[in-house]
Amino acid sequence: MANLARDAFGLVRALGHDRAACIVGHDFGASVPGWSAVMRPEIYRTVVLMSAPFTGAPALPAPETDIDAALAAPHPPASTTSATTPPAPLTPTCATPQGLHEFLRAYYHHKSADWTHNQPFPLAAWTAEELAKLPTYYVMDLAQTMAETVAAHMPTPSHVAACRWLTEPELAVYAQEFARTGLQGGLNWYRCRFEPRFAAEQQMFAGRRIEVSAMFLAGGHDWGIEQSPGALARMRKVCADMAAPLLVDGAGHWVQQEQKQAVTAELLAFLGRVAGH
Repeated sequence: MANLARDAFGLVRALGHDRAACIVGHDFGASVPGWSAVMRPEIYRTVVLMSAPFTGAPALPAPETDIDAALAAPHPPASTTSATTPPAPLTPTCATPQGLHEFLRAYYHHKSADWTHNQPFPLAAWTAEELAKLPTYYVMDLAQTMAETVAAHMPTPSHVAACRWLTEPELAVYAQEFARTGLQGGLNWYRCRFEPRFAAEQQMFAGRRIEVSAMFLAGGHDWGIEQSPGALARMRKVCADMAAPLLVDGAGHWVQQEQKQAVTAELLAFLGRVAGH
């Protein structure tokens, strides 16, 4: 995250500026403005987090109260995080049974407001029973791959033709680039979230809040806002100046594409209010 925050600042400097009016990030990218504001608050006047709540730096570990008992344990507890899963081989193409273009079409449809079953609600706790309530694009059936998971939710040709927020020519750009690069690079960003040495680095900022004005914006049909139980409440504590989350009607996870005019209007209104202060 420190490298990503540095990249964002490097872009600001490359464009000839020392400060920026706002930094905006979506999904995994929401972590970048969050960490940028935590690490270098003097650079960004405002922050907008989209679709994925930013919950701040991980807390420092609690002191060990019974070191003898811990050392006497015959085996350490097993980890079940995705970081322990061997990464897939890096290949120039992505093999999916239905083809990459169709896989991406089904995946984007499945997480959008066009899939009418996206009706998020708060989960009670970080438990297997609660997480099993998430759609299968977040918690898959064990016996299925992601390509197999989304295949059942492929939109009809008429739905594809009516999709104005992601047209076939636009989707072809995504498919062409992922066919060229593979998916492992993007997936490894998520694996880094579970890497202990990066968590230790982030603990240096434990307790630090985002002090600049912040806004959280997401689609009203986006399960990403409830994917991590309690994250919205934790984000409100991390941000010193943040209004209630803004949920855009008629949008799922891809809010800035599904309702681009509404999102642009909300961003401009937010910046206008801050400038007025």
